[in-house]
Amino acid sequence: MRGVPYALEGSFPHTRFTVRGPALNYHSMSADNLRDTQAELRKLYDELCALGLSLDITRGKPAPDQLDLSNGLLGLPGEDDYLDAAGTDTRNYGGIAGLKELREIFGELLGVDAANLIAFGNSSLTLMHDVTVAALLHGTPDSERPWAKEDTVKFLCPAPGYDRHFAITESFGIEMITVPMNPDGPDVAAITELVAADPSIKGLWVVPTYSNPTGVTFSADVTKALLAVPAAAADFRIYWDNAYAVHTLVEAPPVPHPVLEWAAEAGHPNRVYVLGSTSKITFAGAGVAFFGSSADNLAWFTKHLGISTIGPDKVNQLRHVRFFGDADGVRAHMAKHRELLAPKFALVLDILDDRLGDAKVADWSHPEGGYFINLDVLDGAAKRTIELAKNAGIALTAAGSTYPYKQDPRDHNIRLAPTYPGIDDLRTAMEGVATCVLLAATETLLTTHTD
Repeated sequence: MRGVPYALEGSFPHTRFTVRGPALNYHSMSADNLRDTQAELRKLYDELCALGLSLDITRGKPAPDQLDLSNGLLGLPGEDDYLDAAGTDTRNYGGIAGLKELREIFGELLGVDAANLIAFGNSSLTLMHDVTVAALLHGTPDSERPWAKEDTVKFLCPAPGYDRHFAITESFGIEMITVPMNPDGPDVAAITELVAADPSIKGLWVVPTYSNPTGVTFSADVTKALLAVPAAAADFRIYWDNAYAVHTLVEAPPVPHPVLEWAAEAGHPNRVYVLGSTSKITFAGAGVAFFGSSADNLAWFTKHLGISTIGPDKVNQLRHVRFFGDADGVRAHMAKHRELLAPKFALVLDILDDRLGDAKVADWSHPEGGYFINLDVLDGAAKRTIELAKNAGIALTAAGSTYPYKQDPRDHNIRLAPTYPGIDDLRTAMEGVATCVLLAATETLLTTHTD
């Protein structure tokens, strides 16, 4: 923020802001200065509302130009190309583990041996849901009884985190316990203390690479510590949702940790469920999802999966094999995604720095990959910021969504999703969001000002 009063110039969608006035830290302002600043911001906000915007940055969806990168899939496989490398007719039933060629490609990218990976359906979220249902109804290979027969089932939820993870557990009445996120992963000390003492804690949600929404990537030390944690429940599971394993904004993503190997070395071979998909790599509605785990876990899950289906869409899997060829083909494809996404992330970060940096009323992440930017505003100001944005025609993810039960204890976290809008719409939306952050900040600071 270089000065309080900004003025809108031009009209939607090419709205821009100009600077008038010196840089100011809002915390150093007197009450009178804050009120003057607030009055100027209200004028700016009224101009924003008058634009009649209808912009949505609530969810991390691929933009149309990203989807266009995979249009070659629409012509694959060819009319006479329906046999996999083993000669299996992909048009027919069977093959519940999915095509070996595709499992080899994504096994390399996820750090899982193809023998420990299945390819199934188009949504890893569905697999997370279904593996939880199987545990609730039947128990895991390490369970004394089905989870549903326990008095209480609890999951640990690093936060800020992924709202759809929390939705799965909440829908089943599983109690969620919030644990903090650190710059290198979740708080291992807090997790260790909880898991070692409470046998009702059965699960831990994590997004280990470019976490949603913080962008944190787990270090090797944190990962190994999580895999080695002594758990009171023999059937404690880590849902290793590596959704953004290859979604880098820099030259190369981190090398995936071999978590199944490390878990076995730590004496907990069944602890980890590795999950991923092509949903944001090719077509979100027609991708392939992956589930990796120990041999015991795979035998258990595919047994129950096989009751509901006779096999996955192997034609779609073959189409992906033909499209990519190998893991390097995926990496080359993701470089094209990066060319489209990196300017959007850079734009958002530039606007946040320019509009909010000097005001000292917010902090934000600088992710090297993934689909989100994590914005922390003043305590008590997130709901108000989102309300102001909504009234101005800018939709943000609902306040509290990144916490279990949608309860952000500090009311300070906002998830930004820069991927879907075009660059001009994104610029307009983020300039508007910055104005809302500043206006909400003046309101918050004036309620506590002692001047």
